[in-house]
Amino acid sequence: MLDQLNSVFFDEANELLDNLEDQLLTLENNPDDQETIAAVFRAMHTIKGSAAMFGFNVVSSFTHQVESVMDQARNGNLAVTPALIDLTLKARDLIRDMLTSGADIPGTIMTRADDLITQFKAFANTQDSDKSSGSAVQFSAAPAKAEEEDAHYRIKFRPSKNIMHNGTRPELLVKELSEMGTATVTPFYEELPPLSELDAEQCYFAWDIVLSTKKSRNDINDVFIFLDNESKVDVQKIEFTSDNQLRIGEILVDRGQVAQETIDSVISQHMKIGEILVDKKIITQNQIQSAMAEQKHLRNISLDHGTNPGQGMQASIRVNSVKLDKLVDLVGELVTFNAHLEQVSEESNNQSLRNLAEQCSRLVVHLRDASMGMRMVSIGTLFQKFRRTVRDLSEQLGKSIELVIEGAETELDKNVIEKLNDPLLHLVRNSVDHGIELPSERIAYGKNPLGKVTLSAIHAGASVLIKISDDGHGIDKEVIRKKGIEKGIITEDQKLTDEEIYDLIFHPGFSTAKQVTSISGRGVGLDVVKKDIESLNGTVAIETEFQKGTAFLLKIPLTLAIIDGMLVRIGEAKYVIPLNTIQECLLCPRGKKEDGMFPTVDLHGEEMKCISLRRYFKDKSPEPEAQEIVAVNDQNNCFGLIVDKILGDHQIVIKPLGNVYKNSLGISSSTILGDGSVALVIDVFRLSEILRKTQVKNGSKKHS
Repeated sequence: MLDQLNSVFFDEANELLDNLEDQLLTLENNPDDQETIAAVFRAMHTIKGSAAMFGFNVVSSFTHQVESVMDQARNGNLAVTPALIDLTLKARDLIRDMLTSGADIPGTIMTRADDLITQFKAFANTQDSDKSSGSAVQFSAAPAKAEEEDAHYRIKFRPSKNIMHNGTRPELLVKELSEMGTATVTPFYEELPPLSELDAEQCYFAWDIVLSTKKSRNDINDVFIFLDNESKVDVQKIEFTSDNQLRIGEILVDRGQVAQETIDSVISQHMKIGEILVDKKIITQNQIQSAMAEQKHLRNISLDHGTNPGQGMQASIRVNSVKLDKLVDLVGELVTFNAHLEQVSEESNNQSLRNLAEQCSRLVVHLRDASMGMRMVSIGTLFQKFRRTVRDLSEQLGKSIELVIEGAETELDKNVIEKLNDPLLHLVRNSVDHGIELPSERIAYGKNPLGKVTLSAIHAGASVLIKISDDGHGIDKEVIRKKGIEKGIITEDQKLTDEEIYDLIFHPGFSTAKQVTSISGRGVGLDVVKKDIESLNGTVAIETEFQKGTAFLLKIPLTLAIIDGMLVRIGEAKYVIPLNTIQECLLCPRGKKEDGMFPTVDLHGEEMKCISLRRYFKDKSPEPEAQEIVAVNDQNNCFGLIVDKILGDHQIVIKPLGNVYKNSLGISSSTILGDGSVALVIDVFRLSEILRKTQVKNGSKKHS
C-alpha cells in the first residue's frame, strides 16, 4: 500500500512540475500576471505539503524556501524578473532530481540545493536594497496576503402566490442569482396543492439560496428590483473562511432560527441536532434541509478554493498505462478472433451465424475505437516541453527566439507520442542552432531580430502531419552538396535532385557545423531522427527556401496497434495495404507501355507509374490472366500497386517483424489473419521512395 501511495505522489508531483515549468515560461512573458504568480505559488505549496506528508522531508524543506520567495513576489515585495524565473526553473529541475533520487539524495544534489538557496537569498536582498527598505527579505512561511475571495450570502426568497400576474417569472430570478457565482439552491414546495386544485397562474414555490460571489449585496438586491410588494427577500452575509468549518448548529444560530442555549442543550444529549429540534418542533424539516445544504455548499467552497464544484471539470481517474496497453492488446486479440468468426460465417450457410458475426463486428469496432481513444493524448503535452528547450538554447546561443505552437489539441496514441519526443527534440534544437540567425544577422537581412520556431500538428486521415519550421536563412544546397562530396557520400560528377541533396543531411555523421559545441557539430541527430520516424511507419521530408526558412514535415500514423487495411493476394501470399493510403481500386488494363517491375498505366487519361508487387517480391507462381491495381497516395504523389486479387477491407492487429525480416524494403510489419495465416503489411512510403529513385536514375540515363 505504501508503494502505491508513493507512486501516486510521484505521478502527481511530476505532473505539477510539468505544469510549473509551463507557468514559469508564461510568467516570463507576462511578469505582472498575478494569477500566474499565484498558480506558481500554489504549485510549490502543494509539492511542499505532499512531500512532507509522504516523508520526503528534504524535498519539502527545499521547496519551502522557494515557496517563501514566490510568496514575497505574490505579495508584491519582489519583482518578477528574468533572473527570478531562471532561479525558479533551476529549483524546479532540482526538485525533480531529488524526487528521482528517492530516499538517498546524493551530496551533489544537496550542494546544488544550498547554492540555489544562497542565490535566492542574494536575489531577494538585492531587490530589497533597490527598494531602500532597510532590511533584507526574510525566508519564512509567513502567511501570504489573501487573494480576493468570494463573499458568501444566504438568500431567502419567498415569492407571493400572485407574482406571475405582473409577468415576473421567479425561477428566472433564481437562475440569474445562480449565474452570479457558485450557488446551492434548495426549493420548497410543501404548499403545492393536488393536481385537481392547481392554478397554473399562481406560484407555490419558495427558495433558499446560498451564493458565493464577488458581486456586492447591492448587485444581489438589483435582481429583485421589480419584485411585487407581497414577495419577500432576505439577504444575509455569511461570515465564513475556508479555515472555519461551520456546523449545523452554528448555521441555525447564525440564521436566528434557534438560540445558542438550545443548541448547547441538544449537544449534551449526544443525539443528532436535526432530529431533536424537529421532534420538539423548535424548527421545521425545511429549515434543517436548508441548513444542511448551506453546510455542504461551504464545505465544497473550502475544498475547491472558491470554485464551483464540478464546473468545467470532468470526472477522471488515474490509470496505469500498462493496464491500458493490456486492454488494447486484448482488443487486438478480439479483432483477430472476430476476423476468424467472419471467415467461418462466410463459409457456412447459416444465416443466423452470419447475423451474429456482423453484430459482433460492429461491437468490436466500437470497442476498438473506445479503447484506442483511452490512449489518445493531446500532442500539446509534448509540444509544451520544448518551450524550455527553446528558451535555454536561445540564451546560450545569444539569439532571440519565440516558440509558436499550433494544433496542440491534435491527439495521438500515447505510445506514439512517447517515441516522438527524441526526434522532435533533435529537430527543434536543429532549428534553433542551424536555422535561426543571430539578431545582428537578421537585422542585416531586413528581418525581425526575434526569430520564430513553429511547431504545428494537424490530422490527415489516419495520420497526423507534424511540421517543425523556422524563419531562418534556409538550407544552402551547394553547401550540403560540397559536404557530401567531401565525406565521400556522393561523387563530384553525380547529378542529384534538390530533394536528394537535402536528404543527405539525414546521412549518419553528416554535419555542416564549423566547430563542435555542446549543442551540435558531431554529426549525430538527423540520422537518428529519420530512423526513429521510420520505426513509427512514418516519413520525414524537408521544405526550404533561401532566407525564408526551413520546415521538416513528419507524417505519423495515429496508432501503432490496430489499423484498417485492404487485404490483397499475390500468388499464394497475402498482403495488407493500409486503408488510409488508398485512393481507389481498379482493373489493370492490358496495354502497358513497358513491361518489368515498374510499368506505366493509363488512369483517367493520365499516366500513372506502378509497381508490380509480383515482380518486386519475386513471386514465381503462375501469373493470372487478369490483375488489379490499388492506387495509393503517399502525400506527395499517386502511384499504383499491381496485385493479383483484391480480397476486401479488414481490421488488422499490427505485429512487429522478427529480426530476420526487419530490414525488408517495402514491408513495415505483419498481422495474423482469421484463419491463423500471416499477412505482411505493405510500406507504401518506402515503395514510393524506391519508385521515385528509380525514375530519377532512368531519367539521368536517358539524359546522358
